[in-house]
Amino acid sequence: MNGFAALYGGQVSRARAARVPLLFVATLQSLGILLLLRGVVDTTSDTTAQQVVAGSTVLVVAFVALNLLAQRFGALRASGALDHYATLPVSGAAVVLATAAAYATFTVPGAVLTAVVGALVYGLPLGHLWLLVLVLPLAGAGLAGLGASLGLLAPRPELATVLGQLGMSGVLFIGIIPAARLPEVLRAVRAVVPSTYAVDALALSFRTRWDTGLVIRDLGVCVAVAVAALAVASVAFRRAVRA
Repeated sequence: MNGFAALYGGQVSRARAARVPLLFVATLQSLGILLLLRGVVDTTSDTTAQQVVAGSTVLVVAFVALNLLAQRFGALRASGALDHYATLPVSGAAVVLATAAAYATFTVPGAVLTAVVGALVYGLPLGHLWLLVLVLPLAGAGLAGLGASLGLLAPRPELATVLGQLGMSGVLFIGIIPAARLPEVLRAVRAVVPSTYAVDALALSFRTRWDTGLVIRDLGVCVAVAVAALAVASVAFRRAVRA
């Protein structure tokens, strides 16, 4: 735990210089999507509104955990800097999680702001937004594992950047569209995209009455995905260090 805390502190110091761009870009793009879709989606459908707001909120996390981490670990691998982290008394998963947590520290306010503004713009209740305390870290952990794996396994940092961008675009497209409105093929794709379960859990929080069992199920899937994604990232980290 001490090793993780020290690593997290070091990554926070490194990420602090980029906190303003992180906050601005990650939040602005999600708020822009919210406002843009407000004029084109069926606002009489509560399900659609809930999905749009929840998907846009999780997108803030995906911008960091998936996109930026793919770029970050791709650059670390290309520069040989991973050797330094390999000497630390922490696992590869801890390196990934600490790096993700450091960057996410500066984007949590943006995710909360997106959820609140979205709820107000779309006329959704705010009473259950405490669920963000669970949704944001679980979605972040799962997407961080995926983003780090892309960066560590990509043969070139440029490809890691492209894969991170494509992954974030997939999270956006799949996340903001209700499952019932997707073709059967894309529903199958949606079922294996880890962030959709966090989006679905958060979307349920915007209902006056919600199904606790469904929320627990979706959060449980988020936990399982986070553990699996970090395990894959840890293996990718060890493989990259040995290469």
